[in-house]
Amino acid sequence: MKTNKLIVIGSGLGGLECAALLSQAGHEVLVLEREAQPGGCMQSYRRGAFRHDTGLHYVGGLAEGQPLHDAFQRLGLLRLPWQRLDADGFDRITIGADTYCFAEGYDRFAEVMTAYFPAHREALRSYVGLLQRTATTDINNTDMMDVSAYDYLLSLFHDPLVVNVLSGAAMKTELRRESLPLFTFAHGQSSYIQSSWRLRGDGSLLVQTLVDTIQQQGGRVLCGAEACELVVREGRVQVVRTTDGECYEADVVVSDVHPLLTYRMVQQGGVLKPLFLRRMAMLENTAGMFTASLVLKADVLPYFNHNKYVYDTPDIWGLADGTDRVRGVMVSCRVPADGSRYARQVDLLTPMPFVLCQPWADTRVGRRGDDYVAMKQRMADACIRLAERVVPGLGAMVAECHTSTPLTYRDYTCTPDGSAFGVRKDCRQPVLTMLSPKTPIPNLLLTGQSLMLPGIEGVTMTALQTVEAVKSLSSV
Repeated sequence: MKTNKLIVIGSGLGGLECAALLSQAGHEVLVLEREAQPGGCMQSYRRGAFRHDTGLHYVGGLAEGQPLHDAFQRLGLLRLPWQRLDADGFDRITIGADTYCFAEGYDRFAEVMTAYFPAHREALRSYVGLLQRTATTDINNTDMMDVSAYDYLLSLFHDPLVVNVLSGAAMKTELRRESLPLFTFAHGQSSYIQSSWRLRGDGSLLVQTLVDTIQQQGGRVLCGAEACELVVREGRVQVVRTTDGECYEADVVVSDVHPLLTYRMVQQGGVLKPLFLRRMAMLENTAGMFTASLVLKADVLPYFNHNKYVYDTPDIWGLADGTDRVRGVMVSCRVPADGSRYARQVDLLTPMPFVLCQPWADTRVGRRGDDYVAMKQRMADACIRLAERVVPGLGAMVAECHTSTPLTYRDYTCTPDGSAFGVRKDCRQPVLTMLSPKTPIPNLLLTGQSLMLPGIEGVTMTALQTVEAVKSLSSV
């Protein structure tokens, strides 16, 4: 039996951030990761001469006084080579023949949007005021979780085009008219308007920085160690058992695994009530993403220091509606590693509901068959065709194309249905879908984007909440 003061299950961003912060606070930490490398959706992978990202494309709010600055400074992540995106248009939304620029800074954002939509000047001021309030609102205390984001926007602007333009960069969450809470939507927009940044390099820089911080403080990150059972005695988790038969004792356990999968690991004996487990099982997950990671021929596409969002429909809400038509694509350009003015890597992302992967749901990576390969090729071709509206001739520039679907994310990150943003937040059931780091088992806590908010900022804010909950336990 191996004894550790604190065990973190899963090495996604939330798990690594919790482990790093708790290591810095003096706790003896062990991170158990089922895969061969840490990072979850922040990890990168190599194909040939290039490394490709999975979930890291850009970050908001890193400047001093902004939401992520202090947390990233504590974690050592501000030392990484961040590049600030274009202030006059860090995100550019193309709907039909028109392109709309998102400018950095609340006042400038409102000014530029007013130039596009002068009749909505006062409404835009109200909207920007909402974004500013959201940026300083405690994620545990908001009255915007029971308000529909779509209904709010439509009631404020009375013009679907304005609503869709303002929502055009919101592939960072799942746009669903009937369920998306206003707070989730606004929080996902606000920090990027304050400032937006790309990492000059791949996500492994961020992951390795956090791993180094943990190890420098005496903690360990153990890969190839899949937790499968939480043994509860006297109402507390006392042992974490892994699939290889190892058992680890701990005073506190933090799980960065999906809440439902975490609770399924609990050795049952009445500690979790059947009604509670049924409620957890009924939670819905957000849709996943399809990604085409492109390697371009040399010296064919000048690097662009912004993101492009292009839509073939004026109605962008509900893109992940179960059809296989690609109606919107995010085009993200990797900062050239060698200082060249030409890009070599471009990622294309589009929402993809799991229903499109259902025919291959019982298969594993590398064993899905020719039909699956053909489906991915059709999706990639459709993404490239749509992206060519804003990057003319892109298809002819491509030297390599590597694709991933929700099945890929499911198998590599153990995320149910390959969900891109975890548990679906629902304005009609905010109490049920806004999950706390605390669980019915006092020394078992949760972290990750399924709890409160998705995205890098949301996961980081949640990790801070989890860390405070750990510190409040009398046994630690």
